[in-house]
Amino acid sequence: MTPQHSSGQDRPTAVTVLGLGPMGAALAASLLDNGHSVTIWNRTPHKGDALVTKGAHRAATVTEAVSASPVTIVCTKDYDTMYAILDPAIAPLHGRTLVNLNSGTPAEAHAAARWAAGHGIDYLDGAIMVQPQLVGRPDAVFLYSGPQDVFDRHHPTLTTLGDPRHLGPDPSLAVLYNTALLDLMYATLNGFLHATALVGSAGVSAVKFADLAIDWFMPTVVTAGLTAQAADLDNRHYPGDFGTMEMNLNALEHITTTSIEQGVHSAQPRLMKELAEHAIAEGHGAKSYLAIFEILKKPAHPS
Repeated sequence: MTPQHSSGQDRPTAVTVLGLGPMGAALAASLLDNGHSVTIWNRTPHKGDALVTKGAHRAATVTEAVSASPVTIVCTKDYDTMYAILDPAIAPLHGRTLVNLNSGTPAEAHAAARWAAGHGIDYLDGAIMVQPQLVGRPDAVFLYSGPQDVFDRHHPTLTTLGDPRHLGPDPSLAVLYNTALLDLMYATLNGFLHATALVGSAGVSAVKFADLAIDWFMPTVVTAGLTAQAADLDNRHYPGDFGTMEMNLNALEHITTTSIEQGVHSAQPRLMKELAEHAIAEGHGAKSYLAIFEILKKPAHPS
């Protein structure tokens, strides 16, 4: 592959990659393809064999690895694994940049940022929003949060991995966005799977249903509708002119009852019905279904 250097980066930065699972290996390969000097380390060294063949340097220790580059990318299982790996290399990380692409929680991201600051390490937390085979594409979205100047300094390097989006200085934003988007993904998948099970109870194939549900309903009704109403959520404005919570509860009752009649799992629609009932009990009966947002913003069982 021909290197695709970012503008303003005459000499690609040397980069260290720690963790060579499928995603870590893809990150290292993309960096190599774009002309970076790449040092790799993994607990199981042979996982880096293909990368060494491509030109990566395999470090014998983590200390050697982080000492080789001004920026280290960590792509391991979780924050605890990151700490365990980096503990022997704290001293050489001082004054360098650590980009953490593990998964976890906002509290863990804040703790990692404090840990890095305490050791004089510039720190970015991040999340990868694509599968390994898509790393390196210009439309592969990567989320980052942390100091703007650290992100700006390494933007050319991060661009070789995909489309870097800086969400703000709060170090927890990347993992929070990642979790929220996964929440949306699973809720959407579960909605489609449950709906497919409903029509499937009458012998309708998933392929036939998807033609209507995915090709028409999702982009026309759901996506366009939510985009148009997002400002209402920010403004806590839920006019019921075109459908009230009471009307939506009627539909949710039908979905729940139909699920039971058709022998399809009913817990999912039952939960949605209970949320609507909760919203009505709190005075949102004459508002639109978006007023469910007011219920979801609060914990289910306040302490």
